[in-house]
Amino acid sequence: MSTKIVFGTDGWRGLIARDYTFENLRLVSHATARYVKSMQVKNASVVIGYDTRFLSMEFARETAVVMASYGIVVHISNAVSSTPQVSFHTKQKGACIGVVITASHNPAQYNGFKVKASFGGPAIPEQITQIEQELSALNGKEPKMTELSYDNYVTARTIRPFDAQESYIRYLRKKIDLDLIIKSGIKVLYDPMHGAGINFMKRILPDVTEIHGDYNPSFGEVDHPEPIGECLQPLMEMVKKKRFNVGLATDGDADRIGAVDHTGTFVDSHRIFVLLMKYLYEDKKRRGAIVKTVSLTSMVNDYAERKGIKLIETPVGFKYVAKLMAEEKVLIGGEESGGLGTSLHIPERDGVFNGLLLLEMMAKRKKSLKQLCDELDEEFGVHRYRRRDVYVTEAQKKAILTACAKKPLKIGRHNVLKVDTRDGFKFFVENGWLLIRASGTEPLIRFYAEAESMGKVNELIDEALKLK
Repeated sequence: MSTKIVFGTDGWRGLIARDYTFENLRLVSHATARYVKSMQVKNASVVIGYDTRFLSMEFARETAVVMASYGIVVHISNAVSSTPQVSFHTKQKGACIGVVITASHNPAQYNGFKVKASFGGPAIPEQITQIEQELSALNGKEPKMTELSYDNYVTARTIRPFDAQESYIRYLRKKIDLDLIIKSGIKVLYDPMHGAGINFMKRILPDVTEIHGDYNPSFGEVDHPEPIGECLQPLMEMVKKKRFNVGLATDGDADRIGAVDHTGTFVDSHRIFVLLMKYLYEDKKRRGAIVKTVSLTSMVNDYAERKGIKLIETPVGFKYVAKLMAEEKVLIGGEESGGLGTSLHIPERDGVFNGLLLLEMMAKRKKSLKQLCDELDEEFGVHRYRRRDVYVTEAQKKAILTACAKKPLKIGRHNVLKVDTRDGFKFFVENGWLLIRASGTEPLIRFYAEAESMGKVNELIDEALKLK
């Protein structure tokens, strides 16, 4: 094994050719196959999908061959597929697990290996731990197995290519009022960011206009496929210039959602979460607990307290949210990165599904996205938010986290009221908070802040960078 394989908050990711090699991929695939065999399930099967990144299809097929060599039946997508599609089919086909070859929102030089649970959501932490134990037991050496070629396994029906989109679209039609959206005449601009959502939204809503819908493993002008304001300038400009009613964007594996209102203004994922939470509770009359990660807006806390709804906070990582969604009745659960799941759907993030649900809300309430967001300011007071990612060396990372561990009494001129160390360091100040945590998948530190103005948000982040 040339480099250490580390599973982060959402699976294993690495730099293609340096960390993410066929050699390391096969080791992870063997470890995962051994975990599946340890379940002792009769006629064990897995579902495999892949995104638009460099060599993703080839990596997926290599994974399939390793799995098949253990006698595991492999259902593999016959084309690019989103993470939610793989999760959906893992549950529908009764598979032991699902695997998605994707690095999600990371830059083009990365690829990854996401694991999905049988209930249709991210593998829970205990499952990842077991796979890591199997990987450790291999000690960097690939076991000797008798393998056939990919085509021979297909002929033998051990590997079974399938269409991951068609039945998934039929499922969406049952869950979302597409006729209402179409009749409303909402003019939608969709940006799949060259990711797994390409050419998909148009199959659901034929009148949607799409940008960045061609196959481009380098992700072109978007740099890295994350639906945040810094990466959505082309979408924001075109929405305003061409007078679209709304812009929607999904990330590299289409499980996260970003939105732009008709003025070309980015709508952060916190407000999307709160809007959909209110729509589910108030219009669809759904009930259940609310689950949020520590990095999500305090508007959620306010709403849950006001409505008497059970609220559960978790560390960052949708796997913690999904575990709770699989165990109890949850209305909505999610994190600040644009990933959320609802009681209408599988316990999984799904950018396309949530984008459609947002359109349904606009059509049902007959209001623009800007009007809906303005109503949030009226109801909760102004909440503004920003996340800033800073690439650092190990020494810099250690210095910043050591400073945080000292629990400073002030962040700049703002008194620290309390500190939450559930995941990183979350400092509460008057009418706001600052969260500092190291990324689990990249060499960077993430700074999150929420306050009543962008000026204060930026001030909190700037002061955080000075901590020593």
